[in-house]
Amino acid sequence: MNWKINSILFLLVLISCKEEQKNETNNEIKKLESSYLIEANILKDIVNQPNIKVIDFRKKDIYNNEHIEGAVNIWRRDIEDASYDYGGIMASQTQIETLFGKLGIKTDDTLVIYDDIGLCDASRLWWLLQNYNFDNVKMLHGGITSWKAIGGKVTKQSTIINNTIFKLPETSGMKYFVSKESVLDAIKNKVVILDTRTPDEFSGKRQKKGAAKGGRIPTSIHIDWAEAVDYKGDKRLKTIENLKQIYNKLNIKKNDPIIVYCHSGVRSSHTTFVLTQLLGYTNVKNYDGSWTEWSHFNHLPFETNNKL
Repeated sequence: MNWKINSILFLLVLISCKEEQKNETNNEIKKLESSYLIEANILKDIVNQPNIKVIDFRKKDIYNNEHIEGAVNIWRRDIEDASYDYGGIMASQTQIETLFGKLGIKTDDTLVIYDDIGLCDASRLWWLLQNYNFDNVKMLHGGITSWKAIGGKVTKQSTIINNTIFKLPETSGMKYFVSKESVLDAIKNKVVILDTRTPDEFSGKRQKKGAAKGGRIPTSIHIDWAEAVDYKGDKRLKTIENLKQIYNKLNIKKNDPIIVYCHSGVRSSHTTFVLTQLLGYTNVKNYDGSWTEWSHFNHLPFETNNKL
């Protein structure tokens, strides 16, 4: 009889443990969703609602090969100001309103943005919209891979678009934006500056296309943006505990002023999202022009490693 009782108790404990693990997973998902993230299974339930507009933020040829059914396509250059001598500067409010209108996006739509590289590109559009006080946006956690994993519909057919009138809020907050002039002041005032590029870019060994020279902004601390995601796996964000371990090593307080940058403000937009929306840092700005802009001005200081 005792062995039967023990067996039953063992099964109850096992079930309880599994339920606890399930609850922990659900709590983690819920926590991430509250920070502009959406899981594929939840998107699948609402994707056909008229106020949901899915944005495929990848190159046009990739979109043409396969995309979520009903998605419209936007790529980096679509949200850049082409009037500069270098690339990467965020588009104006008017440019975004015109673009979204041509894509059939309405002012009261909920935007769901996805890519296929751990939300790196999607975060750039999220960041831009945050600066224009447009909050009705989510990013698809796990990207198109997670969508296909649950049997979400994909297609090669372009989405039929009916032009609309789209308006951003009248006042733009620019709450996560910082200019090169502010970065120069930050160097003098010893503000924390995070370089979110690869180690070779940080050292100056690699000079990416678009930059006038290799190197980094003086006083920068290196932290590769990709450390925040399972980059060689499913490209989902790491758990909150993993993220805390990664960024706690930098010994930065949650309220410290922080400026992040990369090559053209894309990867650093991702880090801005992670720091502000997942880890609770309260004073983070993304340098829009990043190294591409900084490298074009000879009067701005820069550093490289002595041994390249």
